Amino acid sequence: MRHEFGGICSSNGLPYEGAALYFHLTLLLLAFKVWEMKEAYLSEKNHQKKIDTWMKTLRPQRDRHKDFVYIPGNSLLLVIDMQHYFIEDSAHAFIPVGKFILGKIQPLVVAYYKKKLPVVFTRYCVEREDKDDIMHRWWDGVLLCADPIASLREELDTSPGTVIRKPGYSSFFKTGLSEIMEENKVTQLVITGVMTHLCCETTAREAFQRGFEVYFVVDGTGTYNEEIHTATLFNLAHGFAIPVTTEEILRKLRA
Repeated sequence: MRHEFGGICSSNGLPYEGAALYFHLTLLLLAFKVWEMKEAYLSEKNHQKKIDTWMKTLRPQRDRHKDFVYIPGNSLLLVIDMQHYFIEDSAHAFIPVGKFILGKIQPLVVAYYKKKLPVVFTRYCVEREDKDDIMHRWWDGVLLCADPIASLREELDTSPGTVIRKPGYSSFFKTGLSEIMEENKVTQLVITGVMTHLCCETTAREAFQRGFEVYFVVDGTGTYNEEIHTATLFNLAHGFAIPVTTEEILRKLRA
């Protein structure tokens, strides 16, 4: 059956313009499916191989900035949103690699405490009266601070550190993080936590714009799947942050 649109038809009967549109829409739908998929892309078994592959790809961008050198005494460790809401298997926003990266973040926190260096934990949630917040409008619902699932994971000892509530993606938005960094006279921010492409990336970009050196821990951050995670790593390495591993940071802290 020919389509009477006045154009030349493709082999499947669609005008070429229609066939191209159909093709692009199909690709778009496939892309959305990739973004919706959740996978445990990091594990103890595959961790080192994955990290080696990522860092090899990121190396050219990293090597362009040899004057950016991580110095523990100049830094603050930021642990973003390691809450039950993102780590619990039954939670709506469950991240399959959450428990794995939690295990990577724990020794970083301990090492920072031993060096008496600043550690800040963020906790994403909104108060009930903030229902008109843009996050509520975007996601058609938000995590309320009163909900027990909004609490931080007990595996992380937050008592020697500082816990701040944040109502949005950025750890600088309505939190006082910038003031904490100024008070501690730090110039470098080490970013860990979830989600790689939302709160972690937004924080990294804003920190860079505020003049801080950003060190983004590739195996201490996580999101729904590897495609989203690595896309964010490549974007940040190009213009905002130095990609590092937990082992690199620990090695410097233990020196």
